[in-house]
Amino acid sequence: MGGDSLDRSDRRMLLQACINGARSATEHPALSADAALSAADAARAVAAGATEIHVHPKDAAGRDSLAAADVGRWLRALRSACPEVPIGVTTGAWIEPDVERRLAAISEWTDLPDFASVNWHEAGADDVAELLLSRGVGVEAGIWDATGLEAWTQSPVRSRCTRVLIELPDEAVEVVRRHAEGLIAHVRLDEPNIPILLHGELRSAWPAFTLAVELELDSRIGLEDTLSLPDGRTAPDNATLVRTASGIAFAGRRDAAS
Repeated sequence: MGGDSLDRSDRRMLLQACINGARSATEHPALSADAALSAADAARAVAAGATEIHVHPKDAAGRDSLAAADVGRWLRALRSACPEVPIGVTTGAWIEPDVERRLAAISEWTDLPDFASVNWHEAGADDVAELLLSRGVGVEAGIWDATGLEAWTQSPVRSRCTRVLIELPDEAVEVVRRHAEGLIAHVRLDEPNIPILLHGELRSAWPAFTLAVELELDSRIGLEDTLSLPDGRTAPDNATLVRTASGIAFAGRRDAAS
């Protein structure tokens, strides 16, 4: 990630591939509950231009999991397929709503990700983040709305986060810029130098990505956030989404440098 003082032409956008999310494998042919198959898909996304991977480890039934065995299996498969690529996981409360049980599950991890996403609108965010940091795992602060923003602003671990994820919901294209710029401005007031990764989902996925390029922010793309290409066609796989996003980012840098 480049600093704010770098020119667009000198800075390479951090492009994260979010390869599966909480989606079921039935939602797209390229999605799989098999760690090895997903790792091969992630490797193709890296070859297409992704510089990080965000993954939701699955259990044997294909459900999101925080269990040490599942997290470890997925991390080992991804690191074998994508050596030296930073790998991050989710800690979403939908997996385990009980905060103490969620913390217990994370404390049992033996294979550790490079970073993990913590949603600050969820109960227990500060405790989850503190535990991750104590174990040497970077924290992505997920901010969806004003509630999460307020909680993060007051968090004792705010300044220790690796980055802030500004995550836009499925919303109309015409509100994406206003929504994103409002959250960005508030984050910058409290932590002027923290890296920001801006992304959307479904209708907002590509508009948010394009805005991230314009604003010189990091971003992500993948089957977690959208199943479609910018023209509305169904994307065949994560690699195609990443390749398309890389092209948009390259065009943005070229235009800024001209």
